[in-house]
Amino acid sequence: MTLCWRCLLTQREVEEAVLGRIRPQAAEQEEILAIAREIIDAVNASGIAEGMLVGSVARGTWVQGDRDLDIFMLYDPDLTKEELEERGLALARSIATRFGDTWREKYAEHPYINATIRGFDVDLVPCYRVASGAEIRSAVDRTPFHTRYIRERIAPLVDDVLLLKQFAKAGGVYGSDQMTEGFAGYLCELLVLHYRGFLPLLRAAARWKPGLFIDIEGHAAKTFDEPMVVVDPVDPKRNVAASVSLSQMFAFVELCRGYLDAPSDRFFFRPAGEFFTQETFAALVADRGTYLYAVTFATPPFIPDVVVPQLRRSLEGVRALLERSGFPVNRAEEAMGEERCMLLFELFAEQMPAVVRHVGPPVWSRENAEKFAVMWRQRKHFCGPYIENDRYVVEIERKYTRAAALLASPELLGVGLGKHVKQAMEKEWKVLEGEECWSPVFAPFFTAFLQKESPMARVLRNGK
Repeated sequence: MTLCWRCLLTQREVEEAVLGRIRPQAAEQEEILAIAREIIDAVNASGIAEGMLVGSVARGTWVQGDRDLDIFMLYDPDLTKEELEERGLALARSIATRFGDTWREKYAEHPYINATIRGFDVDLVPCYRVASGAEIRSAVDRTPFHTRYIRERIAPLVDDVLLLKQFAKAGGVYGSDQMTEGFAGYLCELLVLHYRGFLPLLRAAARWKPGLFIDIEGHAAKTFDEPMVVVDPVDPKRNVAASVSLSQMFAFVELCRGYLDAPSDRFFFRPAGEFFTQETFAALVADRGTYLYAVTFATPPFIPDVVVPQLRRSLEGVRALLERSGFPVNRAEEAMGEERCMLLFELFAEQMPAVVRHVGPPVWSRENAEKFAVMWRQRKHFCGPYIENDRYVVEIERKYTRAAALLASPELLGVGLGKHVKQAMEKEWKVLEGEECWSPVFAPFFTAFLQKESPMARVLRNGK
C-alpha cells in the first residue's frame, strides 16, 4: 500500500500523541522497579533461590498504568518437581506475607503465589534455573529466556511495541488467555522485531493470509498446523502464536487496514463502556423476534484457562442437543463470572410440534429394515412405518416440544460437558428465558452479544 507524505505525517502525529499518553512516567518506573528490587533482594537473601524480574517491566515494554509485576524464583534443576513446588511456595508465601496486602495461591503448570503489593499485582513464580531453552522442564522455565532475548534486542523499538500493545488492547485482540484467543505481549514484541517497527508490521499484516509463518531464528524443529505461526526464538518446537484464533487474527488484519486508511487515536483508546440496561436488553430481544435461553451454574473453582475451554466444549454439546432436537440455534456464547457461569443460546424457535419424522434404513438392507419396521409397529407412534423412496419412515412423538423443557432435563448431563462444568451442573443448574436472562453482572456480556460487530465497525461507531 503506497502512502502519501501527508498520510505519514498524520500517522506520526497520531502515534506521538498516543505515546505521550502510554509511555510510563519516570516516577511510575522508579516505583515499580523499587518494589521489584526489594522483592528480588528478599529472594536472593533466602540463599535457596535467585530472584529475577521478567515480563514487560523487565523488558521496558510495559504501558503506562499497567500494574503487573512478575518475579521469578530460579531454583537448582537438581530439585524434583515436588521439591520445587514445596520450597518455591514456602518462599513465595513468606515474601507475600512480608510485603503484600493480600495474596492467594494460583495454579498454572504448577502452583505460584499472586499477591497485591502496594497496589501492584505481583506474581511470585518458582522455576528451574536451566542452561538453555532446550533444557526446560516446565513451561515457565522459558520465561527468563524470553526476557533475555527481548531485552537484548528491543531497545530501538520500545515505542513501536508500546503502540502495538495499546493498538491490540483497544481492538480487543490483546491477550493469549482462553477467552481472548489473541496476541500475547511476547508475541507483540516478536512481531515488532521481525517487521522492524509498528507501521511496517501493520502494512504487512494488512496482507496476511492463513498459513502465515515467521521464524526469526530460522530454527523451527517441527511443523505447525495453526493459522498463524511465530516460532519461539528460544524454543524451536513452540509456536508463540498458537493462542491466536483465526477470527482474532483477521480482526487484527481489519484493524490494520482501517488504521492505514484513516489514522486516528480511536484505534488506540476505546471509550468507557456503556452497557445495556435491563430495559434496553428486553427491548432488543423483543425486536429480534428470537428466543433467548441461558443455562447458568456455579463457577468451578479453577482459573479461566482451565474453565473456559470446558465452557466452550459444553456450549457446543448443548447446541448440538438443541439442534438435533429440532431447535435451530442462531448464535451461542459462553461467559465465566466470579460466582456463576452462563451458556447463552439464541434460538429461531421456542416450540416444535409434537410429531417428528424418524427416518430408518433402506428397504434393500433387508435385515435392518425388517427390524426397524417390526420395532415401530409395536411402539407408540403417529403413523408409519411407510416407505419414502428407498427408506422406511415413521412419524413419532417428540420427547421435548419446548426448548426450556429440554434445557431443564437430565439430557443436558449427557452431552459431553467439560469435566468441571459437569461436576458443577450435577449439583444444580438454572434455565432462564428472554428478559429473565439479564443480570447486571453479565451486562457487558449481553451488550457484546446483542451488539456483535467487528473491531473496525466498533471503531467507526465510536467515532460518531
